[in-house]
Amino acid sequence: MSDRFPPGFLWGAATSAYQIEGAVAEGGRTPSIWDTFSHTPGRTDGGDTGDVAVDHYHRMREDVALMADLGLTAYRFSVSWSRVQPTGRGPAVQLGLDFYRRLVDELLDHGIQPALTLYHWDLPQELEDAGGWPARDTAHRFAEYAALVGAALGDRVEHWITLNEPWCSAFLGYASGVHAPGRTEPAAALRAAHHLNLAHGEATSALRAALPARDQIAVSLNSAVIRPLSPDPADLAAVRRIDDLANGIFHGPMLHGAYPANLFADTAPVTDWSFVQDGDLRAIQQPLDALGLNYYTTSLVSAADPRGADPRRADARADGHGASAHSPWPGAASVAFHQPPGERTAMGWTIDPSGLYDLLLRYTKEAPGLPLLITENGAACEDGPGPDGSVHDPDRIGYLHDHLATVRRAMEAGADVRGYYLWSLMDNFEWSFGYGKRFGAVYVDYATLTRTPKSSARWYAELARTGELPLVPKA
Repeated sequence: MSDRFPPGFLWGAATSAYQIEGAVAEGGRTPSIWDTFSHTPGRTDGGDTGDVAVDHYHRMREDVALMADLGLTAYRFSVSWSRVQPTGRGPAVQLGLDFYRRLVDELLDHGIQPALTLYHWDLPQELEDAGGWPARDTAHRFAEYAALVGAALGDRVEHWITLNEPWCSAFLGYASGVHAPGRTEPAAALRAAHHLNLAHGEATSALRAALPARDQIAVSLNSAVIRPLSPDPADLAAVRRIDDLANGIFHGPMLHGAYPANLFADTAPVTDWSFVQDGDLRAIQQPLDALGLNYYTTSLVSAADPRGADPRRADARADGHGASAHSPWPGAASVAFHQPPGERTAMGWTIDPSGLYDLLLRYTKEAPGLPLLITENGAACEDGPGPDGSVHDPDRIGYLHDHLATVRRAMEAGADVRGYYLWSLMDNFEWSFGYGKRFGAVYVDYATLTRTPKSSARWYAELARTGELPLVPKA
């Protein structure tokens, strides 16, 4: 197998607005659900907020120059809905759009293709106050917002992503409550999932009407790779149940125009799904130009001991999504999660590149002919500057090398992968974990906001320059 990637393969890095921008009260921006959540005591580690984050709003040109120095050919960023349309309704605020116009122009001036994500979890607080994603109207508001951004930037941005990880928005935000808005209502989480699907479909249609025909529209799913603890039929049934809740609930309507056959029965004790209206599935299933996949780790499940005394069961965080007394899996009390074996990142996530191979081959069969993008992949590591100020992160280099080698193997097996976006460009606000987890290829000193490329950034720059996997340096 060759370690060389084809010409034209996109070498990118990814970020999101609330995690890096700061300037939360400038240019007409109003609070999002993450502003409210992070300012609520006990919601984030250390009480950290994104008020300043890494101040990308004021350091944008410096950051784009850094991307160019690293040889990136693409940059995936998200637009802050609250910065562009503060109430989630009405006309756009031009000051907000101007920031993204400047960002896009700066990227293009440096030969970097912008990839714009419309929604990375920062719903305007006024829309949450009106019901949030469990309310059907939010989907319609999102389509209007998509049209505004499309009209403003469609002439210069060719790569568009509607939603990032709608599973997290629905189930971590409205079921387990570990993400904003912090609600713990299983029925509302399932309504939110459907309305996120509807928002994706309506926004895709709105973008098609606003964008030039050349532009490409995708969605980014954090599709889970779920494995059984044993070949026992009960454990295999547990895999199917979680797969429907993690994957099929989104790719079913988006790609096939239908929810999984067993999903309604599995969740009948939670909701009757009467919020699905005639025509919704047609509206959701819109043609896509690519499918974005975010991958970090695998999941390991079994049937739960009905007595609640299964000696195989791992700790409460074994599903990898944070500690909560409330499950992010409505209707799945019969499933137990276990910590997969193997080395782990600083997030506690098992390192398993084979899961990425399985994911890419799955969607090669699930959506034949649809190009694939890896829109997030990376690792949180315990790294920091040495005595000379440099930051060496051999663990991250090893992680990236092994996952990218797996991508090449999947491509050899027939997966049509067009690009890879490293998560993340730089250390930033890691949601409910605050600033305690570092995913960046660039180290950020949070006291001074100085940026220092880590050794992984230089390794990735070599890969972007040559298209061939560099060797992993000896520790």
